Amino acid sequence: MKRKSRRRKAQCPEALLEENDPSAPPQCKRQRDGPAEEVCGFCQRADCNPEVLGQFCRQDGLCVHENCLYHASRLNQRGADEEGFYGFLFPDIQEELKRVAQKFYVALTPVTSCHPQKCCICRQVGASVTCRARRCPRTFHYPCGSERGCIFQFFGEFKSFCWKHRPVQRVQAVQKDQTLCLICQEAVAKRPCYETLVCPTCTRAWFHRHCIQGQALRSALHYFCCPLCRDMVTFQKEMFRLGIKIPDRDAAWEENGAFADHYQRHSSCDSSPCLCPVGREVAEENGPWRLLLCHSCGSCGTHQRCSNLGEDVDSWECRDCSNTGTGEGCSWGAGHKVQRAM
Repeated sequence: MKRKSRRRKAQCPEALLEENDPSAPPQCKRQRDGPAEEVCGFCQRADCNPEVLGQFCRQDGLCVHENCLYHASRLNQRGADEEGFYGFLFPDIQEELKRVAQKFYVALTPVTSCHPQKCCICRQVGASVTCRARRCPRTFHYPCGSERGCIFQFFGEFKSFCWKHRPVQRVQAVQKDQTLCLICQEAVAKRPCYETLVCPTCTRAWFHRHCIQGQALRSALHYFCCPLCRDMVTFQKEMFRLGIKIPDRDAAWEENGAFADHYQRHSSCDSSPCLCPVGREVAEENGPWRLLLCHSCGSCGTHQRCSNLGEDVDSWECRDCSNTGTGEGCSWGAGHKVQRAM
């Protein structure tokens, strides 16, 4: 997932932070004291929920969340995908972490002319994400913003928006009765909002944000579509805009050999008896021990000689499949000439 390079504006002074916002949640639990536990260098949290924060990247004492990397406002991808963490070079990450650390230092010094970059949600210094709306001064940590209802886009310039300026859905969708999330079957809000999204194509598929986000992470870019109408192009474009992360990789069920056995080809003769002196596993390209698999099921095989097939036979059907009426006979040669298997 490649992020386009971008320019950044100067950060806002401390006076512009929302110190009196009554709707803000309590201060986040940050791991600064105590021994040992690894925390993200950006948000200073040890949380490892991959559906919210992405993967926890570790190397040579450097620990950062994947999504904190992508949305650090002053950090650009300058390397190839296999370099550093997702194309973010280690020197660049270290430099950005140093900048954040300097913010911590400035906050502890009596210098009053410098303003530390505080998170407008948890009020802690070290925030690295800035709202991209014009003239908006809000700066926050990635997990704080996620909890507060900010939107983080995972395409193009990977823009971030605070809860005041986040994109909203403008879809003409009406619920007749109480509508359920198509994924978890729990009730959703009566109209589209931050926590409730609707398919822009069919307008009949409603789901919770965290439910469709989980679906996107499992299905990935090549399979993610509306669970109801199966639209992919318009649906993905809208989900990207609303901050749903759709990774560009194989679907979860295709990774780590989860279905490797489905791709294994049957490789033995099932005739009774098998006439091959070497054994049932012999499978030559030509000759009497050429192995043919059932044209219908593919889960049964025979040697050419074991079923008394001619040299011109190139398609064969096992007795179980031929008895179900899927074919006229057991084997076909050139011009679909029917032969009977032994």
